[in-house]
Amino acid sequence: MTPCTEHGIDLKSVAKAAGEGDRDAIAAVLTAIQPRVIRYCRARIGSRPGYASADDVAQDVLTGVFTALPSYRDTGRSFLAFVFGIAAHKVVDFHRKQQRDLSTAVTDVPERADADSGPEQALLDAELRHMVRELLGTLPDTQQEILVHRVIGEMSSEKTAELLSSTPGAVRVAQHRALDKLRRRLTGQQ
Repeated sequence: MTPCTEHGIDLKSVAKAAGEGDRDAIAAVLTAIQPRVIRYCRARIGSRPGYASADDVAQDVLTGVFTALPSYRDTGRSFLAFVFGIAAHKVVDFHRKQQRDLSTAVTDVPERADADSGPEQALLDAELRHMVRELLGTLPDTQQEILVHRVIGEMSSEKTAELLSSTPGAVRVAQHRALDKLRRRLTGQQ
């Protein structure tokens, strides 16, 4: 079995060195996991407004990983399972806080207009994100996690299976069933 690599590095061995205080290893680990953590948080949280909240949670995840590195022990699972365990807890904490916080978020007025899209496109994009989130919410949690990791996180079935303590075949079957269920809902066949 080959070691789990990310950006050409063996994350388990680099994480071990990072846990022992190697500054270069710490930087390598955080650099390697940052894009996946951001995609995961954005997929699980969405935009409220923009990606500020999801990016804030991603930053909390990276801080949590940095803080937990000295206590990381190789238990046979991938280092990414350790990272996404922290991420899942931070996302749950964010949602709990959102339920308690009844204030309305107000974005700052941008200094200049976005030349790429106007208000109409921004509204359509927000509506599409809301519809996708609502549609995903109709699936069981495991199927949601699989779609987030496989489709949005662009993870292989092997890595997703490792994160979810499953098999690659079971992940592919669950993904197929989830996508089929979403397709039937969208076409009204249920």
